[in-house]
Amino acid sequence: MAATTPNSKLNEMIALLDDAVAEAQCSTLCHRVKDALEQIVACGEDFIPAELLKPHPESYARRLVHNDPEGRYTILAMVWGKGQGTKLHDHAGKWCVECVYRGRIRVVSYDLVREDGDMLHFAPQQEIYAGVGEAGALIPPYEYHTIENTEQEPTVTIHVYSGELTWCNVFEPAGENTFRRVRKELCYTE
Repeated sequence: MAATTPNSKLNEMIALLDDAVAEAQCSTLCHRVKDALEQIVACGEDFIPAELLKPHPESYARRLVHNDPEGRYTILAMVWGKGQGTKLHDHAGKWCVECVYRGRIRVVSYDLVREDGDMLHFAPQQEIYAGVGEAGALIPPYEYHTIENTEQEPTVTIHVYSGELTWCNVFEPAGENTFRRVRKELCYTE
Protein backbone atom coordinates (compact mmCIF):
# COMPACT_ATOMS: atom_id res chain seq x y z
CA MET A 1 0.00 0.00 0.00
CA ALA A 2 1.39 3.41 -0.92
CA ALA A 3 1.55 6.25 1.52
CA THR A 4 -1.08 8.91 1.27
CA THR A 5 -0.64 12.42 -0.15
CA PRO A 6 0.38 14.67 2.75
CA ASN A 7 -1.71 17.65 3.90
CA SER A 8 -0.22 20.74 5.57
CA LYS A 9 -0.33 19.41 9.17
CA LEU A 10 1.02 16.06 8.02
CA ASN A 11 3.76 17.91 6.10
CA GLU A 12 4.56 19.77 9.32
CA MET A 13 4.83 16.48 11.22
CA ILE A 14 7.11 15.01 8.53
CA ALA A 15 9.37 18.10 8.70
CA LEU A 16 9.57 17.80 12.51
CA LEU A 17 10.38 14.09 12.21
CA ASP A 18 13.02 14.77 9.54
CA ASP A 19 14.71 17.13 12.01
CA ALA A 20 14.29 14.68 14.91
CA VAL A 21 15.88 11.70 13.13
CA ALA A 22 18.94 13.78 12.27
CA GLU A 23 20.00 13.28 15.91
CA ALA A 24 22.69 10.60 16.23
CA GLN A 25 21.97 9.28 19.73
CA CYS A 26 18.98 6.89 19.78
CA SER A 27 17.50 7.94 23.13
CA THR A 28 17.69 11.65 22.25
CA LEU A 29 16.29 10.95 18.78
CA CYS A 30 13.33 9.06 20.27
CA HIS A 31 12.61 11.89 22.72
CA ARG A 32 12.62 14.35 19.81
CA VAL A 33 10.27 12.10 17.78
CA LYS A 34 8.00 11.79 20.84
CA ASP A 35 7.96 15.58 21.29
CA ALA A 36 7.14 16.07 17.59
CA LEU A 37 4.21 13.62 17.72
CA GLU A 38 2.82 15.10 20.93
CA GLN A 39 3.08 18.63 19.50
CA ILE A 40 1.28 17.77 16.25
CA VAL A 41 -1.46 15.66 17.87
CA ALA A 42 -2.04 18.35 20.54
CA CYS A 43 -3.09 20.81 17.82
CA GLY A 44 -6.43 18.97 17.72
CA GLU A 45 -6.61 18.95 13.92
CA ASP A 46 -7.46 15.83 11.96
CA PHE A 47 -4.48 15.32 9.67
CA ILE A 48 -4.47 11.56 9.03
CA PRO A 49 -6.62 10.91 5.93
CA ALA A 50 -10.00 9.37 6.75
CA GLU A 51 -9.41 6.34 4.50
CA LEU A 52 -6.57 5.26 6.82
CA LEU A 53 -8.73 5.44 9.96
CA LYS A 54 -11.23 2.67 9.25
CA PRO A 55 -11.22 -0.29 11.64
CA HIS A 56 -10.87 -3.81 10.24
CA PRO A 57 -13.45 -6.29 11.57
CA GLU A 58 -11.02 -9.17 12.15
CA SER A 59 -7.90 -7.55 13.61
CA TYR A 60 -6.24 -4.21 14.15
CA ALA A 61 -5.46 -2.30 10.95
CA ARG A 62 -1.88 -1.34 10.06
CA ARG A 63 -1.64 1.39 7.41
CA LEU A 64 1.32 3.24 5.92
CA VAL A 65 1.10 7.04 6.24
CA HIS A 66 4.62 8.00 5.13
CA ASN A 67 7.84 6.21 4.21
CA ASP A 68 10.86 8.50 4.50
CA PRO A 69 12.60 8.56 1.07
CA GLU A 70 15.97 8.21 2.83
CA GLY A 71 14.77 5.11 4.72
CA ARG A 72 15.28 6.67 8.17
CA TYR A 73 11.74 6.09 9.42
CA THR A 74 8.17 5.16 8.53
CA ILE A 75 4.90 6.52 9.93
CA LEU A 76 1.98 4.13 10.37
CA ALA A 77 -1.60 4.65 11.51
CA MET A 78 -2.88 1.68 13.47
CA VAL A 79 -6.60 1.36 14.06
CA TRP A 80 -7.85 -0.76 16.94
CA GLY A 81 -11.48 -1.88 17.16
CA LYS A 82 -13.01 -2.76 20.52
CA GLY A 83 -11.02 -5.58 22.14
CA GLN A 84 -8.42 -5.72 19.37
CA GLY A 85 -4.79 -5.93 20.34
CA THR A 86 -1.45 -7.60 19.84
CA LYS A 87 0.24 -10.59 21.32
CA LEU A 88 3.44 -9.99 23.24
CA HIS A 89 5.92 -8.89 20.56
CA ASP A 90 9.12 -7.03 19.80
CA HIS A 91 10.05 -4.60 17.02
CA ALA A 92 12.88 -6.63 15.46
CA GLY A 93 15.50 -4.39 17.05
CA LYS A 94 14.03 -1.14 15.69
CA TRP A 95 13.18 1.83 17.89
CA CYS A 96 9.56 2.93 17.85
CA VAL A 97 7.60 5.89 19.15
CA GLU A 98 3.83 5.48 19.53
CA CYS A 99 1.28 8.26 20.10
CA VAL A 100 -2.49 8.06 20.61
CA TYR A 101 -4.29 10.01 17.87
CA ARG A 102 -7.87 9.06 18.85
CA GLY A 103 -9.32 7.15 21.79
CA ARG A 104 -7.43 5.39 24.54
CA ILE A 105 -5.10 2.38 24.51
CA ARG A 106 -3.72 -0.07 27.08
CA VAL A 107 -0.01 -0.88 26.85
CA VAL A 108 1.78 -3.48 28.96
CA SER A 109 5.59 -3.53 28.82
CA TYR A 110 7.63 -6.64 29.64
CA ASP A 111 11.20 -7.41 30.66
CA LEU A 112 12.99 -10.38 29.19
CA VAL A 113 14.14 -12.34 32.25
CA ARG A 114 16.01 -15.15 30.45
CA GLU A 115 16.23 -17.15 27.24
CA ASP A 116 16.42 -20.91 26.87
CA GLY A 117 16.76 -21.31 23.09
CA ASP A 118 13.40 -20.34 21.59
CA MET A 119 11.77 -20.38 25.02
CA LEU A 120 11.78 -16.96 26.64
CA HIS A 121 10.75 -15.95 30.13
CA PHE A 122 9.14 -12.51 30.50
CA ALA A 123 7.95 -10.53 33.50
CA PRO A 124 5.27 -7.84 33.09
CA GLN A 125 6.69 -4.47 34.16
CA GLN A 126 4.28 -1.62 33.61
CA GLU A 127 0.69 -1.24 32.50
CA ILE A 128 -0.44 2.16 31.26
CA TYR A 129 -3.55 3.59 29.69
CA ALA A 130 -2.68 6.33 27.23
CA GLY A 131 -5.10 8.90 25.82
CA VAL A 132 -5.00 11.36 22.95
CA GLY A 133 -1.64 13.08 22.62
CA GLU A 134 0.21 10.74 24.96
CA ALA A 135 3.28 9.06 23.50
CA GLY A 136 5.92 6.58 24.53
CA ALA A 137 9.13 5.15 23.09
CA LEU A 138 10.42 1.61 22.78
CA ILE A 139 14.19 1.47 22.46
CA PRO A 140 15.89 -1.92 22.09
CA PRO A 141 16.56 -3.95 24.12
CA TYR A 142 13.43 -2.61 25.91
CA GLU A 143 10.99 -3.32 23.10
CA TYR A 144 8.64 -6.02 24.43
CA HIS A 145 5.00 -5.13 24.90
CA THR A 146 1.33 -5.69 24.14
CA ILE A 147 -1.20 -3.11 22.98
CA GLU A 148 -4.98 -3.40 23.34
CA ASN A 149 -8.06 -1.26 22.85
CA THR A 150 -10.25 -1.81 25.90
CA GLU A 151 -12.65 1.00 24.95
CA GLN A 152 -15.99 0.79 23.13
CA GLU A 153 -14.95 3.03 20.25
CA PRO A 154 -12.08 2.49 17.81
CA THR A 155 -8.70 3.85 18.85
CA VAL A 156 -6.04 5.16 16.45
CA THR A 157 -2.35 5.27 17.24
CA ILE A 158 0.50 6.75 15.19
CA HIS A 159 3.69 4.69 15.13
CA VAL A 160 7.06 5.94 13.94
CA TYR A 161 9.63 3.18 13.35
CA SER A 162 13.34 3.42 12.52
CA GLY A 163 12.83 2.21 8.98
CA GLU A 164 10.17 -0.07 7.60
CA LEU A 165 9.08 -2.80 10.01
CA THR A 166 8.38 -5.80 7.75
CA TRP A 167 8.57 -8.49 10.45
CA CYS A 168 8.73 -8.93 14.19
CA ASN A 169 8.84 -11.70 16.75
CA VAL A 170 5.63 -12.60 18.53
CA PHE A 171 5.77 -14.66 21.67
CA GLU A 172 3.26 -17.50 21.98
CA PRO A 173 2.38 -18.56 25.54
CA ALA A 174 4.04 -21.85 26.54
CA GLY A 175 3.55 -21.81 30.31
CA GLU A 176 3.47 -19.29 33.15
CA ASN A 177 5.51 -16.26 31.97
CA THR A 178 7.14 -18.57 29.38
CA PHE A 179 6.79 -17.95 25.68
CA ARG A 180 7.95 -19.44 22.38
CA ARG A 181 9.44 -17.02 19.83
CA VAL A 182 7.73 -17.05 16.41
CA ARG A 183 8.76 -14.80 13.53
CA LYS A 184 5.78 -12.95 12.01
CA GLU A 185 5.84 -11.29 8.61
CA LEU A 186 3.98 -7.96 8.66
CA CYS A 187 1.88 -6.37 5.95
CA TYR A 188 -0.34 -3.36 5.53
CA THR A 189 -4.12 -3.52 5.80
CA GLU A 190 -6.08 -2.68 2.66
